[in-house]
Amino acid sequence: MKLWYQVLIKHNKESDDGMLKQALTPCLFDAVSYTDAESRAYEWADVNVTGEFTIHKVTKTNIAEVVEHEMNDLWFKAKVIYSTVDGDSDREIKINTFLLVSAENVKNAYDLIEEHLNSMLVPFSIPAINQTAIEEVIPYVPEDVEE
Repeated sequence: MKLWYQVLIKHNKESDDGMLKQALTPCLFDAVSYTDAESRAYEWADVNVTGEFTIHKVTKTNIAEVVEHEMNDLWFKAKVIYSTVDGDSDREIKINTFLLVSAENVKNAYDLIEEHLNSMLVPFSIPAINQTAIEEVIPYVPEDVEE
């Protein structure tokens, strides 16, 4: 299971009127620890942020899966509840999980999540979808290692 960390990168950003203003850019990194997330954030910001920047905050999230669609820039966090049977007591238990999906709007996010989860064999519901401030999602891509 991947661990996702939200990193706030503080930097100067040019506004529409040409003035420089301080901005906090929330990014999501797939990392193994806080240190790894911070390190990857420095590497990413070094390439993608002009001028000076600082890593303001690193927070572990409860996001279990990211569903990305190339055409969409907005990110929505969805709560998904599904039921399963406990093997020991044969009782039904409900499990909460959170997905992050890129979509045009809430309805589109709902449709994309349903499409993504349609192969699940257990019933599920999507009780909440909220738009997030996340601007970038950076998954871990292992570098090719020569043998």
